[in-house]
Amino acid sequence: MRALVVEGVNGPGDDEDRHLSSLHFDDRASLGIQGRDWKPEPLHAAYSTPPMPLYLREADVERLLTPVDALAAVEGCFARIARGQVENRPRFRLGLDEGVLNVMAAADLELGVAGLKTYAAFRGDARFLIVLFAADRGELLALIEADRLGRLRTGAASGVAAKHLAREDARSLGLIGTGWQAESQLACIRAALPGIDRVVAYSRTPERLHEFCKRFGAEPAEYNKEAAEQDVVVTVTTSRDPVLRGEWLRPGALVCATGANRIESRELDNAVLERATFVCCDSKAQARIEAADLVEPVERGVLDWLEVHELAEVVSGEVPGRANPEDIVLFKSLGIAAEDLAVGTLVYERARVEGAGEEL
Repeated sequence: MRALVVEGVNGPGDDEDRHLSSLHFDDRASLGIQGRDWKPEPLHAAYSTPPMPLYLREADVERLLTPVDALAAVEGCFARIARGQVENRPRFRLGLDEGVLNVMAAADLELGVAGLKTYAAFRGDARFLIVLFAADRGELLALIEADRLGRLRTGAASGVAAKHLAREDARSLGLIGTGWQAESQLACIRAALPGIDRVVAYSRTPERLHEFCKRFGAEPAEYNKEAAEQDVVVTVTTSRDPVLRGEWLRPGALVCATGANRIESRELDNAVLERATFVCCDSKAQARIEAADLVEPVERGVLDWLEVHELAEVVSGEVPGRANPEDIVLFKSLGIAAEDLAVGTLVYERARVEGAGEEL
């Protein structure tokens, strides 16, 4: 005897419905359910089938997202954080077999989205994915491959910091590190500060340095000190030990420290913090558990958490940031989920308009 299946059941808390859907007519009769003429009541709206989510691949993101787009999305994200419209949870990590699973989540009520970014990282290999939900209904909007997206959102955070915290007459950029994140740092800071006309780059790998400088019109530095003597200085390395010394910085420099987001790694020595007159980060909650560049100076009495601000306070105008042109200013970037959601939402909305991606 064929079974009568209840259609359209879709959602949490539906175990009883799923159980009934597999019953035969005789089984239903024993439960007091009517026979072939029986028709179920209309299902609750929560069980209705939502639109199909999109799957967006790296090639889609590459085509739909520019550094200027990412800058605008991330700056808007910090403005909404300042208005109290965003809840962001710090990243947590789970150990894998010679790898790490990273998970970070946020809800942006003003933007109308919630979700997470997760990535499995192994030596020399990583896969990134954003899971994007609607914030006002039970709808999965998109799954977005997020390698390119993550690099641009990290570069955009430095770009936003440069826009609000660099000297108005900043003309030179120093990069310490020329790996996979350095390209987006350069692109976004150039977009934020069109007056940058000199880029000095340093890498411990001569071949990588030569290729980077050839591609992006940068000057190769023989020592990291040369890159550190610029108006804006970006550290974007995987080093566990400091690669930037405070004594190298010229008056008025902005430092964007982006590479170390694990508590056992540092890119800055304590002298950077001693010379900095203003220190900010993207998330203090995340910095307390990930940013050794701030945690260790606090533990040693060089810095106090009360002196650390969030970039959202600067973007909103709540705090002034740079007080005068000679100040040395530090932005410690960790990369937060709210930034990923903001940029991911922009990509998703463009994909819907342009018919990009695959419906799942």
